[in-house]
Amino acid sequence: MQRVHDKVNFTLSYIGRPTANDGVDCMHGPSECMGNIIELCARELYPDPKINLGFIMCLSRDYGEIPERSLVEDCALESAIDFQQLNDCAVKEDGAYGLSLLRDSIKRTADAGVTKSATIRLDNKIYCIRDGGEWTDCPNGSGVNDLIIAIEKLRR
Repeated sequence: MQRVHDKVNFTLSYIGRPTANDGVDCMHGPSECMGNIIELCARELYPDPKINLGFIMCLSRDYGEIPERSLVEDCALESAIDFQQLNDCAVKEDGAYGLSLLRDSIKRTADAGVTKSATIRLDNKIYCIRDGGEWTDCPNGSGVNDLIIAIEKLRR
């Protein structure tokens, strides 16, 4: 991302299902939803991808521990993110604010026709999909440099 951050609008969009009571069902349960909200709050508070992506990548290193407070605090410290601001965002309006960020994200995913996590979209088209631990449907290659080249070709 450092090489192309000025050429992309990086957006996190999560997969889930809105519920009738304005809630969300996440595939791996409530802890996944909370982790998604924390990541969306990081994006909201720190729009610079170098900061929010660093934080998200830190969390992902210990994926099974998300959203444990100690992991979130450690990753926030590592990424120069204010843990209290992150927490305030997640619980703002008795949790309704963070939940609305997640619902909007899930709607964006559904509107884009994305059904697999992780899906990389480029120029409003699916570029590559990670499914079952494997990258698939990557006509230009699945490597980081392949993606950078594709981005640079689009932005010339």
